[in-house]
Amino acid sequence: MSSHSNPTTASKSPLNVSVTATIAAPAEVVYALISDVTRMPEFSPENIRGEWLGSATGPAVGARFKGTNKLGSTTWSTKPVVTAAEPGRVFAFKVPGASGALWTYELAAHGDVTVVTESMVQTKVSSALIRWFQRRAGVTDRAANLRAAMTTTLERVAVAADRQTIAA
Repeated sequence: MSSHSNPTTASKSPLNVSVTATIAAPAEVVYALISDVTRMPEFSPENIRGEWLGSATGPAVGARFKGTNKLGSTTWSTKPVVTAAEPGRVFAFKVPGASGALWTYELAAHGDVTVVTESMVQTKVSSALIRWFQRRAGVTDRAANLRAAMTTTLERVAVAADRQTIAA
């Protein structure tokens, strides 16, 4: 896996973090796992619950979902909006709020192997309160923390994709 972030990774900076992984499964299988927000708690070390809102039952541009996350002893929920939903290619969502992040999963199919890049771009600095909660949880470098969590997420997606591909 490889990753990069902007040169300034202090929590008082905007964030631009990404991790790339090669997963031994077809892009459609990987996309189905990543875009199912109800399954994200299986993969993400920070997300503990995901549920579609309103009439949404799956990924579609404009669909909303509630994602609940936990960092240390702090738990919070957001209601992102799906901004891209192209099976086998890309899944993205925007978190609401002044410093709301754009999360994107880009998939590139190479036969039965998929290269996945998970990225998070936040162009405005998180509020002082959010940074305080992060420090309270022991996170002094949010970019490094996100990079580690993204790496874990994609490793867990790879395991699930492998199981699903074998079962098929």
